[in-house]
Amino acid sequence: MPIYLYWGADEFAIAQATKVLRAKVLDPAWESFNYNKISPEQSDAITQGLNQAMTPPFGAGNRLTWLVDTTLCQRCSDELFGELERTFASLPTTSILLLTSSVKPDSRLKVTKLLQKYAEVREFSPIPPWKGDLLLKQVKQAAQEITVKLTPEAAELLAESVGNDTRQLYSALEKLRLYAGDARRSLTELDVATLVAATQQNTLKLAAAIRQGQVAEALEMVAELLRQNEPALRIVSSLIGEFRRWLWIKLMVESGERDDTAIAKAAEIANPKRLYFLRQEVQPLSSQSLMQTLPLLLELEFSLKDGADDLATMQTKIVELCQLCGSR
Repeated sequence: MPIYLYWGADEFAIAQATKVLRAKVLDPAWESFNYNKISPEQSDAITQGLNQAMTPPFGAGNRLTWLVDTTLCQRCSDELFGELERTFASLPTTSILLLTSSVKPDSRLKVTKLLQKYAEVREFSPIPPWKGDLLLKQVKQAAQEITVKLTPEAAELLAESVGNDTRQLYSALEKLRLYAGDARRSLTELDVATLVAATQQNTLKLAAAIRQGQVAEALEMVAELLRQNEPALRIVSSLIGEFRRWLWIKLMVESGERDDTAIAKAAEIANPKRLYFLRQEVQPLSSQSLMQTLPLLLELEFSLKDGADDLATMQTKIVELCQLCGSR
C-alpha cells in the first residue's frame, strides 16, 4: 500500500517506524533524489507533498514523500479534498506517501474516511503502564527488529524496567546488542539487570513503600526519581497502574475467584506466576483503602497537568497515600 498514516503521542515510536519504512522502500544510492520531508510550516505543504508523490522516482528504488505533523485529519477544504481523491486514486505504485500526526484523526471528516480507504493507518500511543502483556509484546517486537535475543525472563525484566518508554527501550536494546557481540547469544535476566537502568523498577519500589505506609522512604524515592529527570507524570502513571493492578487482584480474591489465569487476565498481568507474590502484597490491605488510592492519584495527575510544582505536589499526595495505606 503506497499511502501510510502514522498518528499518536509516541513521537519516538513514529520516528522508528518511519526509519524502518525509509530503509524498506528507498534505494540508499538514490535516497537524496527520492526522499522528501515536508514540514507543516510551509503554507502549501500538502499540495507540494501531493505533487512530489506524483513524480516518478529517479534511478532505482521508490520515492518517499513525508508530510510531517500534518493537520489534514483535523481540517480539509472541499477543494483540497478533491485534489486528494484524484491523487490517491492515481498514485504510482513506486511512490510512497507518508503522513504523520500527533493528533487522533477526526473520524467525522470525509478526509479521514478517504484515508481509511486508501492508507495503512497505524496508531502510536504509549501503552498504559498496567498493560503488562502489551509491554512484553512490544519488547519482543523491538528485540526482533534490532536482532537481540532475550530469554523469556530477560524480556519480562526489560518490560518492567523501561515500562512504556519506547525511547528507553530501544536505547537499552542497542546497549544489550553491543554487549552480546554474538547475535546468536541469548541475553539473560542478569544481563538486563546489569546493563539497564531500571527507572520503572524504582517506581514500583516507590509503590511498594507507599503500600507499606513508609512515608520517609517513599519521599526519598520520589525525590531521587525527580533528580534522575524522570517525568513526574510518568511516575504517577506507573503508580496508577500498580495500584489498579492490586485493586483488581484484591477484588477478585475477595469475590472467591481462585483461577490464576482469570485473575491475571483481569489484572492484565503477563505472567500468571507473579500472582503468588502479588497476593502476598495486597493481603494486608482492604479493597476499600485500595479504591481510595485511585482518586488521590488522579487528583495528583490533574494537579501536575495544571502546572503545579512537581516535587511539592508529589510530596503532599505521597504522604496522603502512605497514611491511607498505613492506617490499616
